[in-house]
Amino acid sequence: KDDQKEREPHVCLSKEEVKEKIQSYNSSVTDKLKMTLNSNGIYTGFIKVQMELCRPITVQSALDPGKCAHSNNEAAFYLPNGYVNTLHISSTNTVREVIEALLRKFLVTDNPAKFALYKRCHKEDQVYTCKLSDREHPLYLRLVAGPQTEMLSFVLREHETGEVMWEAFSVPELQNFLRILDKEEHEQLQLLRKRYAAYRDKLEEALGGVWKPG
Repeated sequence: KDDQKEREPHVCLSKEEVKEKIQSYNSSVTDKLKMTLNSNGIYTGFIKVQMELCRPITVQSALDPGKCAHSNNEAAFYLPNGYVNTLHISSTNTVREVIEALLRKFLVTDNPAKFALYKRCHKEDQVYTCKLSDREHPLYLRLVAGPQTEMLSFVLREHETGEVMWEAFSVPELQNFLRILDKEEHEQLQLLRKRYAAYRDKLEEALGGVWKPG
């Protein structure tokens, strides 16, 4: 269930409360991705972000594990759906900074404004997905929810179609998208032609058997 309006209040924690929560968090960690509290009150830790991108991303090299659509100084790739990336961030990092860090890690040249970070949580046997505002702090949300991704996970998506800032795309990016669409359209047409050709052959074979002289 996508619920864009659901927002949980950001409760300001004292330094002692943060210390206690970090101790509790680290005692529950099973993958060694613990949090560290610094003397200035800022804490650091890890978050995992699942990539759920429907459109291709533009990268500087062909090192991405996705499917390449165009080779040049830049290339458009489909990133494998469900690919999970781990980031080391601090409690001061905002959602916008996390998105930018993810794109840098993948050498993505697309405008960060094209993407949004979502939180996914389980409540009463239902799954809720809520888009985070640019000013929220993902590590704080991770700390409050605990280390279990079943309770809270992060997802990177494109903005909804109606929210896409098309002016943020460069001409080469749009041309790459058109190439990919043309290629996919051609592949789908070929599959449809083969499917209907197979049906036609079976029908003609069946008709030949029915009308075959005794």
